[in-house]
Amino acid sequence: MSQPFDFFLSIFEHFGDPKKRVFLGYILLSILIAFIWLLVARKMSLRAAIKKVFDKKIFFSKSSRGDYSIFFLNRVFTLFISPLLLTQLVVATGLFHVLHRIDWPEFPAAASLPTLLIVVAFTVTIFVLDDLTKYIVHRWMHKWPLLWALHKTHHSATNLTPLTIYRTHPLEGIIFSLRSAFTQGVALSIFFYWFGDKVDLMTVLGVNVLVFTFNVAGSNLRHSHIGIRYWRWLEYVLISPAQHQLHHSVAVQHHDKNFGATLAVWDWLFGSLHHSVETDDLTLGLGQGEPDIDHSLYAMYLRPLVEIYRYLRRGARAIAFKIAIWFRPILSVEWLLHPSGNTKTKDQE
Repeated sequence: MSQPFDFFLSIFEHFGDPKKRVFLGYILLSILIAFIWLLVARKMSLRAAIKKVFDKKIFFSKSSRGDYSIFFLNRVFTLFISPLLLTQLVVATGLFHVLHRIDWPEFPAAASLPTLLIVVAFTVTIFVLDDLTKYIVHRWMHKWPLLWALHKTHHSATNLTPLTIYRTHPLEGIIFSLRSAFTQGVALSIFFYWFGDKVDLMTVLGVNVLVFTFNVAGSNLRHSHIGIRYWRWLEYVLISPAQHQLHHSVAVQHHDKNFGATLAVWDWLFGSLHHSVETDDLTLGLGQGEPDIDHSLYAMYLRPLVEIYRYLRRGARAIAFKIAIWFRPILSVEWLLHPSGNTKTKDQE
């Protein structure tokens, strides 16, 4: 009896884990920040603010119910499949050993540097590198058709809640886990090569202090209906909740904008930055040219795989046709033109 109960509790363990964005402490602080913003910046009454924050139309919408379903199923999937997969730690450790065999440039002054400086440098480096690789992989998710087929699951949300962060296809989750392992492996190998046992991470509740600060400062509001905007100058540095909500907009002018997770500098540097707008009138979802959104488990889990199969099949046919054209002198293309095997023309019949 205790095993099924323990398994059920483990599904929801992220709400009690400070390493996860949906830690209840972070959610409560996000709610507090939302109230302060609505009361002070928007000049709402307390009653209106309460109604806005806990909007039933948002949290009981079909899109939000899809979030809750995929959160539950992805957690069950993770608990069942994770023992069969290489963990992030294993991948990062393996990469560390591979990279540690490389003769990195010598850093003679490393031994004389204060430990505190090394710890601060490592903490900042792993945070910045992690954020940069998130930006890169997220941009790939929008640019490469195979990855976009998976990422559509996330962008199919027409309302945003803190659990929308879990609205991802399991294969996308694996890709981002490998990204995280790669980031850790690279940072660890370089710093341990230079600084040895002086390397450590500044943490709060076991979390990188910079990640902790980001979560405490309202990270959950990025996936919400509370469109908090930062000062224009600050939105060159940090992604505001309204900027990320704009990223989910179906408007053409908002497509492929604001890929950043925490830092906006990557979008600024690589030309994908868009400053925030008022979010109340934004329409969220996939936009024109995409399948109708029904928030079903088929649409979120199986349709991406069908799209990937069709894309690969079309690609294989295109490659086969090009090969046939290249070798036209020695290959007949009749089988491409008449796949049924009937090569007779009407005049021959």
